[in-house]
Amino acid sequence: MDLETGLPSYPDGFFDLAIVDPPYGIDYLHSGGLGTDCKNKKHNRKWHERKDWDKATPLPIYWSELFRASKNQIVWGANYFTEHLPPSMGWIFWDKGQDLSMSDGELAFTSFDKALRRAKLNRCHIADNGGSIHPTQKPLKLYRWLLQNYAKPGQLILDTHVGSASSLIACESMGFDYVGFEIDPDYYAAAKNRMSKGIQAVLI
Repeated sequence: MDLETGLPSYPDGFFDLAIVDPPYGIDYLHSGGLGTDCKNKKHNRKWHERKDWDKATPLPIYWSELFRASKNQIVWGANYFTEHLPPSMGWIFWDKGQDLSMSDGELAFTSFDKALRRAKLNRCHIADNGGSIHPTQKPLKLYRWLLQNYAKPGQLILDTHVGSASSLIACESMGFDYVGFEIDPDYYAAAKNRMSKGIQAVLI
C-alpha cells in the first residue's frame, strides 16, 4: 500500500504519534552521502545501491494528510521542510557523538510543547541489529529514545517511510502498535528480513 491511497483512508487523529523520516530532496546517494556501518575505521563508509527516492521532498498533500491523520508528529530532517511545519519549541538534535566530515547531527521537528532536547548517541549504533541496510538508516536505540520520551503506553505509532524498519523494531520491542509504509520493494524486503531475525511483524 502506498501513501497516496493508504494515508487518506485513515480517519482524523487515528494515530497518536507519527515518527517519520521523509526524503530530504538532496539526492543523497548521488551527492556523495553513502551511509555508514562504522566497520571501516579510516573511511567509515558503506556503499548502497543508487536509487532516485531522494530527488524531491514530499508533496504538500503528504503534509496535510500527515497532520490530519496523526495527533502528534516527530519529523526527521525538518530543516528541509520548514515551509510545511508550524512553529515549535520542541525540536530534537541527534548528536552523533563524533567529529565528522559530514554533519555532526540531525534535526527533528516535534509538535510537542517541550524544550528542545539533545539525543546523544554515537552513529556507530546504526550497525546494531542487523547492520546498515539503508543509506539514511537511524539507530534502533534512537527510536527507542524517542518512544521513551514522547510516546505513552498503548499509543498507536505511524511511520510513513519505514526504510530500514528501525522505528518498527523499536515499537515492537517496547509493546507499541504501529503502521508502517515502505514503497520501495528492495527496502521493503530488506526491512522484513531484518525484522524477522529477531522480531516478527507485518509491513503494509
